[in-house]
Amino acid sequence: MAILLYRLGRLSFRRRGRVLALWLLLLALLGGGAAAFSGPTTSKFSIPGTESQKALDSLAREFPQAGGATGTIVVVAPEGGKLTPAAVAPVTEEAADVPGVLAAVDPFVSKAVSQDGRYALIQVQFASGADGITDAQREAFGEAGASVSGLRVEHGGEIMRGVPEIGSTEIIGVAVAALVLVLTFGSLVAAGMTLLNALVGVAAGMAGLFALSSTVELTSTAPILALMLGLAVGIDYALFITSRYRHYLLEGMDGEEAAGRAAGTAGSAVVFAGATVVIALAGLAVAGVPFLTVMGLAAAATVALAVLVSLTLLPAVLGFAGARVLPRKQRTRDRTPASAPAEAEAGFGFRWGRIVARLRVPVLVLGVVGLGALALPVQDMRLALPDASTEAVGSPNREAYDLTTEGFGEGFNGRLVAVVSGDTARATGAAAKETAALITDTDGVLAVAAPQMNEKGTTALLAVIPETGPTAAATEDTVNEIRDRVADVGGATVSLTGATAVGIDVSEKLAAALPVYLLLVVGLSVLLLMLVFRSVLVPLKAALGFLLTIGATFGITVTIFQEGHLAELVGLDTPGPLVSFLPILLIGILFGLAMDYEVFLVSRMREDFVHGADARESVISGVGHNGRVVTAAAVIMTAVFGGFVLMPDPIIKSIGFALAIGVLVDAFVVRMTLVPAVMHLLGRAAWWLPRPVDRILPDLDIEGERLQREIPVQREPVELVKT
Repeated sequence: MAILLYRLGRLSFRRRGRVLALWLLLLALLGGGAAAFSGPTTSKFSIPGTESQKALDSLAREFPQAGGATGTIVVVAPEGGKLTPAAVAPVTEEAADVPGVLAAVDPFVSKAVSQDGRYALIQVQFASGADGITDAQREAFGEAGASVSGLRVEHGGEIMRGVPEIGSTEIIGVAVAALVLVLTFGSLVAAGMTLLNALVGVAAGMAGLFALSSTVELTSTAPILALMLGLAVGIDYALFITSRYRHYLLEGMDGEEAAGRAAGTAGSAVVFAGATVVIALAGLAVAGVPFLTVMGLAAAATVALAVLVSLTLLPAVLGFAGARVLPRKQRTRDRTPASAPAEAEAGFGFRWGRIVARLRVPVLVLGVVGLGALALPVQDMRLALPDASTEAVGSPNREAYDLTTEGFGEGFNGRLVAVVSGDTARATGAAAKETAALITDTDGVLAVAAPQMNEKGTTALLAVIPETGPTAAATEDTVNEIRDRVADVGGATVSLTGATAVGIDVSEKLAAALPVYLLLVVGLSVLLLMLVFRSVLVPLKAALGFLLTIGATFGITVTIFQEGHLAELVGLDTPGPLVSFLPILLIGILFGLAMDYEVFLVSRMREDFVHGADARESVISGVGHNGRVVTAAAVIMTAVFGGFVLMPDPIIKSIGFALAIGVLVDAFVVRMTLVPAVMHLLGRAAWWLPRPVDRILPDLDIEGERLQREIPVQREPVELVKT
């Protein structure tokens, strides 16, 4: 592996003009494909095979006029006043005239008027689903009732659900990353080159993703997740290889040799670090959730592109940059193999490594106990799909939600739909009547509306109003009890659906898949790290450290986003359950990123150990040489993820926050502190591998031992950039 990447790095450096031209051509082709074939994203979170989704599919076939998107218009009279049919009628008429609307129901006909007569709900049925609603239709719906004076009119429902968009907040993370790179390298050229390299990979990944969006259904969060990870790992991988390249230059190597060595050693670590991220993200497919699978594969493809860019384009750009990747004062200094290491060992990384070596036992105890305490809130974690109650205060959907709660109770925001399907109209009618009676007698049900029949009379819809809100734990109990009660209704099939039921089904499915996914990802990655480090204990230590990371991250996220402590610091208006796919997504991403830092740090420890260093000195050397790089990478990654916390969408906000906190915990507490402490305690035993296993495992040579043995280092004094 190291020799192959060494040759690739030298080739890219030497043929830098051609490599750059090929990447520019690829970018142009992908950009053209994105412009020509880009399709819309979807805001649906559903799982085929669940009861709620089967009911929706049945509605699309048997009751198409009830299968489209819905909107709700809340009309409120001034305080002390009451609504009248004449005052509300113009709002209903304007809603009915919106393009694509099948019907707008008069609240005085449907009896959707509050007891005090001040609030009314106009239900609006569209012909197409939520993803088929155009911006023009949404705008026209939002203006329905604008001509009516003296009444407050707010518009909500699924068609008003906001779609997260890539905006200016991400630039903040990139700006912080640029500043950290300048401080780390001491060179504007090196910082700009590293950042540009990452942006090329992100641009290629995003363009390819949008080029496929017309044939693959992308959720609205998939491109943003791909952007998050592409930026973060792209900068990190380029940072790691560039740092090693600069190190070799300072040892006296010429530019081409340094680029080859950096690609062979640091590049090997990047390949396997990227592989763990790709495995973790692609492994999301085992959950059997299509939207999660697409999100994982999209992000995995972006990460794979970041690795490819770092191994090919980066050496080429290094060839163009020449000695300017070094700080100005180091360009003119004599570069000898002896001078650079002596200067480096006086740095903070080596001092920190020695501190951890001396205090390894108290550091280990304090770290484990502290992370365990942070994980305690996890036991109260609740999951649900987000509803309008967590949207930004002042947004149309949130205003409509709050007014509905104020006038009718929170349960009116979490309507359920019972779908009764029979072979004949008579059987369906009888089953609908029995179903309505059973649901009415269920604890937690506020009201059941009269059944609506399709033209054939073979399908009936019953609107069910629970007493509690969409994401309340009591509502989940109510849904499960309703399903148990109607399971034995004869003569027809009864299914419960609606946005609330879909959210409950999605959450339950993901919760069931979580242990399987965790076992798969951790197991595969332990095997991969065993290949990389040829050790049994190092991969196990890495996996256990990750469990501490994920526990503390979940605990902090629950404390802020669910329990509401310090919520104002992240701009969260209303705390609530975590989005149901956050845990499995967070595990996948954080495991990959955690293994990045593990590979970066421990690969250098392994490299020094196999080259003859003492076991404990190799640990100090690994922390000393790569500690600054890992620290910079973690700060950059935190800044990139943290930029997404500023977005108003609660889903993106929670994902960005959890990833930022997870990176901080893993990099600074687990990898930079607990890992060297454990490695010092283990000593030579850390690299133990049973002989039968040693003979079976292939030698991947990530530390470059074969490279150093078979291709001697060239340190002839030649120019950094040949002309």
